[in-house]
Amino acid sequence: MTINKYVKILDTPFITNTFEEMVNLFIKRINNREKTFVVTANPEIVMHAKKHGEYKEALKDANYIVPDGYGIILASRILNTPIPERVTGYDLTIRLLELANQNRWKVYLLGGKEEVNSAAATNIEKRYPMLRLVGRHHGFFDLEEETIPADIKRLQPDIVLVALGVPRQELWTVRHLDSFSHGIFMGVGGSIDVLAGTVKRAPKIWQTLRVEWLYRLVKQPSRWRRMLALPEFVLEVFKVKFTPKGK
Repeated sequence: MTINKYVKILDTPFITNTFEEMVNLFIKRINNREKTFVVTANPEIVMHAKKHGEYKEALKDANYIVPDGYGIILASRILNTPIPERVTGYDLTIRLLELANQNRWKVYLLGGKEEVNSAAATNIEKRYPMLRLVGRHHGFFDLEEETIPADIKRLQPDIVLVALGVPRQELWTVRHLDSFSHGIFMGVGGSIDVLAGTVKRAPKIWQTLRVEWLYRLVKQPSRWRRMLALPEFVLEVFKVKFTPKGK
């Protein structure tokens, strides 16, 4: 039996399981009909939690926070608490869809613009014809709106892909999680754009060189403000590294 271990990066606790260990854990929890809140966290998320108390509290309700972003892996090494490998939200999403196709699990797709959500749903059904896409809804609604949670409760999906962006996707999940009896609830952010075909994932060479973030910035220059969190994150990590214990 795998014993789950955690490493804290700037007070955010990351599970150190490998990708395959996380997949196996999700399979077990779906089969046992356990409710699971998953956060796929990169440096931007860590910095947002550091600055916003409500969001930091929301992350405390997550069952698992996985290291999505090479910056998290690098920080863990700098702090001498190495995490073995990156576990990306997009890769987890694809694997869960593959498993849903094999097991006829029920999936709900939440988030994105209506046209993006619709295109992603169409592509998912074409690529994974045996999964059951039981419902979908665009991401333009108030977080307190109760119709969508009621719909999800009625449909009882095994997997809910929450693509509302940071911080809305985690805040929405925390606010409504008690309404649901089971299922994987995972924030997938911009992965819905890749599923819809409106954005391409970085080519393998960019992923191998660990500069996927740069590829996304080149393709979407409007992301530059979000990228400012990266140098700030590195600075905070080094502050922790060189601050004497007890201070």
